Amino acid sequence: MRRKASLVLLACAVFCAALSPLLRWYTFPRVARIPANEYQDMVLEAKDATLLDYGLRARKVSKVTIVQTLKGDVEAAKKIERTAGRPVVVWDSLSYVQGPDGKMVSKVPERYIFDAHSQDPVHATGESVDGDPVRREGIEFKWPFLTQKRDYEYFDAQTRTTSPIHYRGTRDFRGLTVYYFEQTIPWTKVAMPKTMPVQGITPETVARTGTTRWYSTVRRFWVEPVTGAPVYGEELHKEELRGGTLLGGRAKVTAFAGHVKMREDYIDHTVALVKHNRTLVLTLTSYVPWGSLGLGLLLLALSLYLEARARRPRDTAAGPTEEPEPVSA
Repeated sequence: MRRKASLVLLACAVFCAALSPLLRWYTFPRVARIPANEYQDMVLEAKDATLLDYGLRARKVSKVTIVQTLKGDVEAAKKIERTAGRPVVVWDSLSYVQGPDGKMVSKVPERYIFDAHSQDPVHATGESVDGDPVRREGIEFKWPFLTQKRDYEYFDAQTRTTSPIHYRGTRDFRGLTVYYFEQTIPWTKVAMPKTMPVQGITPETVARTGTTRWYSTVRRFWVEPVTGAPVYGEELHKEELRGGTLLGGRAKVTAFAGHVKMREDYIDHTVALVKHNRTLVLTLTSYVPWGSLGLGLLLLALSLYLEARARRPRDTAAGPTEEPEPVSA
């Protein structure tokens, strides 16, 4: 019985030991994915900001609000997956900026196509910013699962370019250990938004005046490394109009300047969601694989112990052995 029990325990030990790397290196990449039907919204605010009014004068305002939405296009993702050969997510995003009076300042749509697990860009028809085709390199919106302490390439939608976003250290944010990243975009000439706040004014009419739009920002993210999700973000955002007849002889005028921050209620919601998802990711990458490996080692030790007990010689009765007497007929 001991021999049979040791063999059963040995088989269980081998199964647990094999399950550990299987969960980490096979199951995790196939299970930990961004849902194709994901929907998110986020509200950011810049209080005491500078904003250009309809008379082309920069003035102080109480608040500028930016509403960002992300909506997954499931059907488009399925079509791209057929040729890409990997799970794909297609996000249609919209950045909608409104002034203190609730009126639209600008709105910029994007289509972002990326690998559902690694978050690497997937290049396909429809990849765009404000209707202009782009070819993204680097990440945008989200870091990869199991984010590392290093710089990443990050795509800037305003300039349509990619540049490093730098790892600046590990910090604590509302009970979570996070990695802090920062990116500086120097003053760069960028395109006018295709949707303008004044009816009849278009990027083409502005271009004919010779006036150009310039942009600079310092972008900051606090990223939870297990999920790769930013739990907080902010920007020191600046925009200017420069030159041309539109400014009436002025060299430049501030179009927008403000310290853009996530609204408090969205911070609380994001932190709670990330804490929940963090547990799920750790279950696949740490808790179950290491627990399975530990259990396998314990079962192996128990199996060897029972096998040793089964092989131990049994004690024999003491005393001389008598010769059998011959049988007489």
